[in-house]
Amino acid sequence: MATVELRFSALPEHVRTARLVAAAVARRAGVDEAVLDEVRLAVGEACSRAVGLHQNSGITAPVKVLLIEEEKQFSIEVGDEAPRSAPGDRAPGGAAEDVDVETDEDEMGLAVISGLVDDVEVTAGEHGGSIRMTWPTTPPAATLP
Repeated sequence: MATVELRFSALPEHVRTARLVAAAVARRAGVDEAVLDEVRLAVGEACSRAVGLHQNSGITAPVKVLLIEEEKQFSIEVGDEAPRSAPGDRAPGGAAEDVDVETDEDEMGLAVISGLVDDVEVTAGEHGGSIRMTWPTTPPAATLP
């Protein structure tokens, strides 16, 4: 299992670099060429979401992207450090409007990712969250001697 780790400052201009790196590593891992645009778009959406969460929460830690090559699949995990509570755990007297707007943006971003990737796992908690996206790979063709 080979893993590439990418960390970048939570700035929108770095999302493009993450997309390019993800597509290059996905291609090398054996992800079908026809799916690479979906990989780019999904990674861009996940990274943009993480950047937004960091900026909205005032977090200076970098966004973390893991590119994981396994035997028959390739996974990308985009992690953030923005704390989130479980639904219904809103603090008394909290700004409900701000929470609702952020939730709507989160839901829209997650809907886009779910439309692009068949295998998506989203986790979130008080120490941050992650989106793990997985695609099947094709083993490289054997070369003849």
